[in-house]
Amino acid sequence: MNDLYPLKFTPIFKEKIWGGDKIKTVFGMDFAPLPNCGEAWVLSGYGEEISVVNNGFLADNQLDELIDIYMGDLVGEAVFEKYGTKFPLLIKILNSSDWLSIQVHPDDKLAESRHNDLGKTEMWYVADAEPGAQLISGFNRDMDAEKYLSHLNNGTILDIMNYETVHNGDVYFMPSGRVHALGPGLLIFEIQQTSDLTYRIYDFERVDDKGIPRQLHTELALDALDFTKHESYRTEYEPAFNKTVPVVESTYFNTSVIDFDKPVIKDYSGLDSFVILQCAEGKCRIEFEGGTEMIKAGEVLLIPAIMERIQIIPLVKTKILEIYYPQE
Repeated sequence: MNDLYPLKFTPIFKEKIWGGDKIKTVFGMDFAPLPNCGEAWVLSGYGEEISVVNNGFLADNQLDELIDIYMGDLVGEAVFEKYGTKFPLLIKILNSSDWLSIQVHPDDKLAESRHNDLGKTEMWYVADAEPGAQLISGFNRDMDAEKYLSHLNNGTILDIMNYETVHNGDVYFMPSGRVHALGPGLLIFEIQQTSDLTYRIYDFERVDDKGIPRQLHTELALDALDFTKHESYRTEYEPAFNKTVPVVESTYFNTSVIDFDKPVIKDYSGLDSFVILQCAEGKCRIEFEGGTEMIKAGEVLLIPAIMERIQIIPLVKTKILEIYYPQE
């Protein structure tokens, strides 16, 4: 068997009613023949949307097929034991030219009981924000089901949403249960559980090309919602240059930001997990035993769990997200 190496994948593009063109204009990803691209699934093991390798001798193989062959060597022993051939994370790029629907995702318990699926906890990293761009995260006051339904039914649901004006580099952690929506003018990296379960609460009275409103999930959402008003919704972190800065540590993924212009040596020997490198800005070369690979802004690279040491060499000033499955 040939040795595993860092894997690149062909993006899966999705047209959306709210989609834009920045996935092409900023990251150079050609989503033709789609008229717009709201989502690029750059690493996916979800449902029928399985990423396909596009580099090296494993090119044209699906991610789940490779997990079946390489098991813990690819994803980590604990990850394989828990998830089998289902890759536990879904990595997307989102571009919004209009408001997304206001929505909420169920947690694992609710998703399992209703859909025999995983819940959806996620985080957003703002790769690009137009001036004044906003998103919704949580409520702006304490709610309960009765008050919430009153606002929903009398058309004042937008009045109880917490609006955040966002900037490049901002991070928002979205645990299952938190109401949220992206506004126009945003280019976002989304890191999430392998799930696409969404309960749509409000869709700004939009209709499809046949004049039919998109389906809402009012009753399903009620049991999923966290009605608590939180003091802060933005994930605070202190940016630092040429250092690995932890940003999110959760049950489902840990994410750090590396903003650098000097070579970085990474020792993953103590980590029982794959590592995903997602390039947010610039471009870099990854050197490993047996070869090299390149990634540029927008691209992801999957580092197999068996790979203990790599060196990341920036070709210009570069920023990457480093993502892995948390250790037990």
